[in-house]
Amino acid sequence: MRIHSALAAILLVLGTAVPSFALDEAVAGKVMEKAVDQFIKPGYAQFHASAATLAAETGKLCADPDAAQLSRVQDAFTKTAKDWARIEIVRLGPVLEKNRFERVLFYPDRKSIGMKQVQALLAKPDDDATDPAKLATKSVAIQGLGAFEFLFFGFYPEGLIAKKNSFHCRYGLAIARNVETIAADLDRIWSEPEGVQKDWKQPGPANALYRDHAEAIAALIGVHVHGVEYVRDQRIKAFYKGKNGKTLPKAALYWRSANTMPVIAANLAGLDDLWKVSDMRSLLGEDAGSLADAVEFDYKTARQAVEKLIPPSREALDDKAYQKRLEFIEFTLKDAIARIDKDVAGTIGLGAGFSFADGD
Repeated sequence: MRIHSALAAILLVLGTAVPSFALDEAVAGKVMEKAVDQFIKPGYAQFHASAATLAAETGKLCADPDAAQLSRVQDAFTKTAKDWARIEIVRLGPVLEKNRFERVLFYPDRKSIGMKQVQALLAKPDDDATDPAKLATKSVAIQGLGAFEFLFFGFYPEGLIAKKNSFHCRYGLAIARNVETIAADLDRIWSEPEGVQKDWKQPGPANALYRDHAEAIAALIGVHVHGVEYVRDQRIKAFYKGKNGKTLPKAALYWRSANTMPVIAANLAGLDDLWKVSDMRSLLGEDAGSLADAVEFDYKTARQAVEKLIPPSREALDDKAYQKRLEFIEFTLKDAIARIDKDVAGTIGLGAGFSFADGD
């Protein structure tokens, strides 16, 4: 057994996939159950709780505004944004229905549509935007966390404590309550025993999502591959195009609240937690344990590197050392994609040529 493990490690170092094994359906079923029960359901429950707190604190600010309460709202926003970042990596299922994903967070916003629409609302107040139910039917760009951040960190935030129940604050409260409603829906839907969680846990011919365990596990691997690509391409490359490319600090998500790096770190923490709590390692067989170690190392290394970075200001992005750190993170993420997409998928027997990656 030691010889086999050593061989697996050598093959990984050489960039060669370890030998594949037939997918153990009993193990695969347990992995999917753990993914749902120990990551997805708790993730949406936590997001629901933090969104509810954000709405409650915002309501207090509107009713009795002062600087201390504004600070509490800003702290609640940061918590909500990070909790969403941990679970948003699961870009499958109910979150993609009814535009829920974009309604929680409209990003990337390459043409600053959201900011322009929010500015237009502030210039010409529309009371419909202060009603969460009516707001939910409007542009996705004005009803989620991006719009909330602009209101409470970017556009004259001190104006929020100038008077009670201002339009500015009531609109922000409607956003918070709208996000809370979406979070509550996702929490409820994933908690229904006969709903989507059953589809994930019990694949079969009558299952609308997954006909067998191989399809279910393939979807879970896809969450990891696309999640890492999402962090690299839509989070980091949004503001850093490479050492010879443009640097766009104001294109970074949550740059106004200095939450860019904490949220990216939360994305990676979510991926790492999903990998571990679902016990993806168990799918790989004893001889391929080094492959699981390598994936966990990439996740941990990338997250720790992100946590050490200051917000991506113009000065930071012009600094060569800062650029090198970003390039190291991107390299690590690229390595994680290759390991999961090629080695993990191949090892559990998904077949030659099988790939989730979008390419570089």
